[in-house]
Amino acid sequence: MIRTSLGLALIVLLAPAALAAPAPQAASPGLSVAALAAGPVASAPQARRLQLRPEITLTHELVSFGDLIAGLPAEAAATAAFRAPALGETGTIQLARIVDAARAAGFIREAGEIENHGAAQVVVSRAARRIMASDIEAAVKIGLQERYGIDARAFALAIDGGAPAIAVEPELTGEVTVTDLSYDARARRLQARIGVPGSMALRLKPVRIGGQLVETVEVVVPRRAIARGETLTRDDVTIERRPRDGQVSDLVADPRAAVDKVATRALMAGLPLRGSDVRREEIVAKGDLVTIIYESRGLTITMRGKAGEAGAMGDVVTVTNPQSKRVLQGTVSGPGRISVQPSSAGRVAAAP
Repeated sequence: MIRTSLGLALIVLLAPAALAAPAPQAASPGLSVAALAAGPVASAPQARRLQLRPEITLTHELVSFGDLIAGLPAEAAATAAFRAPALGETGTIQLARIVDAARAAGFIREAGEIENHGAAQVVVSRAARRIMASDIEAAVKIGLQERYGIDARAFALAIDGGAPAIAVEPELTGEVTVTDLSYDARARRLQARIGVPGSMALRLKPVRIGGQLVETVEVVVPRRAIARGETLTRDDVTIERRPRDGQVSDLVADPRAAVDKVATRALMAGLPLRGSDVRREEIVAKGDLVTIIYESRGLTITMRGKAGEAGAMGDVVTVTNPQSKRVLQGTVSGPGRISVQPSSAGRVAAAP
């Protein structure tokens, strides 16, 4: 949220009737302050001290006395006092200015009538809906499909100078749209105007962008930081599209190639996975004492052995019978288990 200083001017009230006048609909640029002249408004004695609100968030473009001070009569509370910050921005109003404005309007006689609890200013934030780069990209791709028949799903939008900061009225929920869209197919460059249905802010201050479509590829990226030796699950990874240019050749494109694998190094969230970043989890280590299992024609033979190699589930490794010193080959079939195929029957049966 952008923080600015509110050089706020008082709003001119030419007659007591102006106190009940509706606030203007169009916002003027900047954080200007309007002058507020004292009107012949009689102020009833306060039963209790008025309370300053040290921090407020508004959805409208004018700050009323009621926004700033709790406990005012309804008519006084509805009276406009200052101009609010621009959409999505934050500013401050010094207590001295608020007191001067309220005294000039006849709502108080002295500063002591307002309890400020030590606050020297009021922080004013203007609520807004932020338009993200992803919203703009989605709108551009829809526009290209509708107007030029271009399927841009395999492309990313690189906006010249980066995505602009766009804030619109918070109550607007419509989709971002593009108008005045032009596209050069050879250079893959485009120009467009960004819009949101019903936005007065974008009508008064249009936002235009230029950019280029960049070919992308699907890559697997971690959703969170992964420690070395940690096993990845389905919830740990996702697929994203990244620009093809500059990507290394051994990137993982299928989540199945990463799920249930062990990280060979610390992995950062959002950084594409390379094939060397993961390996299958070894459930048999070199030198482990294991159970050798031989099954054939209803016959099952088990014996103890020593793994000559480390292996993950399904790996073919060597295993030695410590008594006969015979070396067999088998498949890792579980933690501490190596299954020997029938073709090795002679050697297994001969083992003591």
